[in-house]
Amino acid sequence: MLEAIQRAGSIHAAAKELKMSYRALWGRIKATEKRLGKTLLVKSVGGASGGGSRLTPFAAELMENFQKLNHSIELQCDQMFETDFQE
Repeated sequence: MLEAIQRAGSIHAAAKELKMSYRALWGRIKATEKRLGKTLLVKSVGGASGGGSRLTPFAAELMENFQKLNHSIELQCDQMFETDFQE
């Protein structure tokens, strides 16, 4: 979700990219913020210059740490597969 919002620059565009409704994506963001006790997005209201959303520094760090963890897990799984399932 955070990656899509960062790429798209808005919740609406991210929801389209993820094939979700705006309401569903917004609900997930709000639920996550509530669980974490931290704000994830800085929102700007539309108008002549248009609206949008950007990640807070906390959200950007959270996303970066998740990406590192995910990459590490993928590498470990690949290594385990090669070790345990090679003929």
